[in-house]
Amino acid sequence: MAKNGRKKMKPITKQSGKEAAFTIVELLTVMSIIVILIGLLVPALNRVKRYSKEVKQKAQFHSIDVAMELFNAQWDGYPDSDARDETGASYCGAMKLCEAMMGQDLLGFNPNSHFLRDATDLYPDDPDEENLKTRRGPYLQLENANAYTLMSIYGPATGPFTDPNSLFVLCDVYSRRMNTGNKTGMPILYYKADTSGTTHPTKDNSIHIDASTNIYDYFDNDELVGLKKPWEAGVDHILHIEPERFYENTWNKNITTTDRPYRSDSYILLSAGFDGEYGTPDDIFNFEQ
Repeated sequence: MAKNGRKKMKPITKQSGKEAAFTIVELLTVMSIIVILIGLLVPALNRVKRYSKEVKQKAQFHSIDVAMELFNAQWDGYPDSDARDETGASYCGAMKLCEAMMGQDLLGFNPNSHFLRDATDLYPDDPDEENLKTRRGPYLQLENANAYTLMSIYGPATGPFTDPNSLFVLCDVYSRRMNTGNKTGMPILYYKADTSGTTHPTKDNSIHIDASTNIYDYFDNDELVGLKKPWEAGVDHILHIEPERFYENTWNKNITTTDRPYRSDSYILLSAGFDGEYGTPDDIFNFEQ
């Protein structure tokens, strides 16, 4: 009994030492909100990731462009990009680009080179001091060049390209796990402009893609593209099936008087982009469309 003579009233609600728990409905509501937020956030993060990769790829192209201008200034011309060398051996544009920038053994370019597939006299297995003094470059830092052998990317099945363990190409920044087990990007395709050419095939004209008057020749890298996707056995690139896409994607529509490509006086670099497939809309070039 209280001091004032009144009885102490008991609380109507029963006191509990435990806090009230969430109900099933409340938990499901919270989980639904989290799922919705994740659904909104993940695509945004993927877009940011893709954009940052694209910026990195364009930065790589810029580095190659600077190096190519230095090469051009020293040797009065850009490297050749024909599909074969003068002996008829398969040695495509992507491989000649790597030789020009890095040398066939990544120790520097030999100025006596004629861009031959078999140039062991210029790039011996164990070059002596005199040979190395002859070299120029490398024009790109080895750590940033992304140079890989065909063997690393495609394994031993490299079609017309012999000795794939000694054939280097520069790869783009979109690295992925290949069937070889190695994680690399796709080869950067290189096309040199024929400045004596005057035509560019498009859907609006009747010029054939193998016309001798074309400024660019898709077939400079066709044998390499024909090696298919190195992470998906037996699957071809759309560009190999529809080579016309190369000309459509490099067509400079700002010029209305005639059909002309971008960079008609120099060269074009092509990255397969985020999806790793040549010929799709996310391909990246060394020009702004």
